[in-house]
Amino acid sequence: MSLNIPGLVSLSVFFTISLATGIWASWKSKDQQNRNPTEMAIVGGRNINVFIGLFTATATWVGGAYINGTAEIVYLPSKGLLWLQAPVGFALSLVIGGFFFVNPMRLKNYVTVMDPLQETYGNLMGSLLFIPPLLGEVFWFAAILASLGATMRVILDVGGSLAIIISACIVILYTLLGGLYSVAYTDVIQLSFITLSLASPWICIPFALVNSATESIYYTATHQSYQGPWIGKIEIQDLGRWLDDFFYLVFGSIPWQTYFQRVLSTASPGQARLISYLSGLGCFSMAIPPVLIGAVAASTDWNQTSYGLPSPLERGESAMILPLVLHYLCPAYISIAGLGAIAAATMSSADSALLSASSMFAHNIYRKILRKKATEAEILWAMRTSMLVFGAGATGLAFYSRSVYDLWFLSGELVYTLLFPQLCCSLFAPSTNTYGSAAGFVVGLLLRLLAGEPALSIPPIICYSACSLVNGTYSQLFPFKTLTMLLTLGTIIIISYLAELLFQRNLLPHRWD
Repeated sequence: MSLNIPGLVSLSVFFTISLATGIWASWKSKDQQNRNPTEMAIVGGRNINVFIGLFTATATWVGGAYINGTAEIVYLPSKGLLWLQAPVGFALSLVIGGFFFVNPMRLKNYVTVMDPLQETYGNLMGSLLFIPPLLGEVFWFAAILASLGATMRVILDVGGSLAIIISACIVILYTLLGGLYSVAYTDVIQLSFITLSLASPWICIPFALVNSATESIYYTATHQSYQGPWIGKIEIQDLGRWLDDFFYLVFGSIPWQTYFQRVLSTASPGQARLISYLSGLGCFSMAIPPVLIGAVAASTDWNQTSYGLPSPLERGESAMILPLVLHYLCPAYISIAGLGAIAAATMSSADSALLSASSMFAHNIYRKILRKKATEAEILWAMRTSMLVFGAGATGLAFYSRSVYDLWFLSGELVYTLLFPQLCCSLFAPSTNTYGSAAGFVVGLLLRLLAGEPALSIPPIICYSACSLVNGTYSQLFPFKTLTMLLTLGTIIIISYLAELLFQRNLLPHRWD
């Protein structure tokens, strides 16, 4: 396979347009520097309109890993469509977030998701609770860069490392220059490109369907062909894990700065809710083309293509099934356009993760803990410096793609089990206090870590019911993540009540408080 020159040129044009848009948006933001400059960088001066807000919120969720992962889950014989939970889970998450969480956050003019936590539980607890989302954003940035690198290696036959470095540099540069303004306006370009390029998968689907190597996806949905039916099935013993993963996607997707950064940047709570609802619909609809591509892949005799045997599954390349379908079952111009969709999706999520991590560090750690008397200019420089550090670190981690995905999953689960109950209590149970928060943090962290993590070869200390040993690795089939989240929530409420009671009745001296 030789270097794909047309694909490389088209991708270079897309990168150039994205960078130019980001630089233009940074100039536009400087026209409004009479506003608070830090607030301009983090929440766009709270004047992002509904159109821009909808584009940037949707583009944040529809990343390269989202598109590739959707096709992969449908393709895998051990999973299938019934195990595809992200589109519905993310959509419900955005609807629930808009219904319950947007109003209290927007009415108080919070800047980050950490603000209500620091306001309720203090800066010390805030700094501890900052760690899981920070790790999650950095690992997520690295994971989606790795996804783009793998795709370019398949379609363009260029080194994945070069793609990772170029993409990271472009994202860091325009995010550094313009903050949320640059991210939001480039998201408009990127989501437009995704939509147009996802017309490419819509166009490529007929090519793939009529390919002589592909059997009818209607037949293979429920019948054995070259592999098991792509509709998949959920065994009774797997139902607990299925529900656990689904609740994790629905509720664990709420307490992220990438989400609140969008809804907090609007002019009113009503606009924020509207953006949240509509972006949920957009997120779900964007999953349809990769679902069909995964179904086509599961219905293909790869021996009849130039890819040959063994199949992508047997070669361990199922994670790249979407670019493989575009490349081996469709004309060259279709695969190039599909690569553009993946590149756009990758950049739209990468810049959001980078801005999110640096915003929380500058606003909640540097300003509120490290330098309480820092000037606005100093905070901006702290934010930009942290962007460079986090961006460089994530780029380095992207070269360890499999490990970084596993680390992102674990940090995401910590956000669900630790941060979600803390956010709920700070917003809806204001009587909770730092004692309850600290106890909940310790209980949740211990329970999650003691449950083990097979992807990282961490054996479980606590084996819940239905814990099974498969190929030397323990697998928890019980919904332990959701149980841990509920126990963390209960611990915060109960310990807060007990601590207040003990001090009020002088059972503990007030000087200990």
